Amino acid sequence: MKRTALSIIFALSAIIAMAQTGLKKVYDETINPMTQIDEAVAQAKASNGEKFVICQVGGNWCPWCLRFANFISKDADIMKLINENFIYIHVNYNPRKAKGANQADAAALMQRLNNPQRFGFPVFVVLDEDGKVVHIQDSSFLEEGQGYNKEKVLRFLKAWTPAAVGKNVEASTSTAK
Repeated sequence: MKRTALSIIFALSAIIAMAQTGLKKVYDETINPMTQIDEAVAQAKASNGEKFVICQVGGNWCPWCLRFANFISKDADIMKLINENFIYIHVNYNPRKAKGANQADAAALMQRLNNPQRFGFPVFVVLDEDGKVVHIQDSSFLEEGQGYNKEKVLRFLKAWTPAAVGKNVEASTSTAK
């Protein structure tokens, strides 16, 4: 009984928070996150080293996740950097639903991404074109007040482009000659 009441209170709190913020839901809860990641990695691989994958792990239940998605979508500089260097996906993960029948799937997802949930949500996982985790970014370092800091977000993104990591060094040096 207590668990049901707590679940109802949590759900209502989430709905009220969403209604107050008016932020667009960006996580597709109907797709398999492992398949979503596989498809993004295939797209990155097809870019011939030009793009990495960024997994924004979180969910529609997370106000900070939705704030970040809203923040970057409204900034032309950030979106340009993302579009030129990354396949950007919203990987749905709900720690409250990662129990029971879904526990094995949730555990496999977190293991694949090197257990980023330890940082809270959202958390950003950068994958190279082979699907290897090259960086996990705690979003708290990008925050400012009740939102995000543009300079910090740009610094994070620029530091983890394929060129910055050295994945595209050969292509960039051959065109410079």
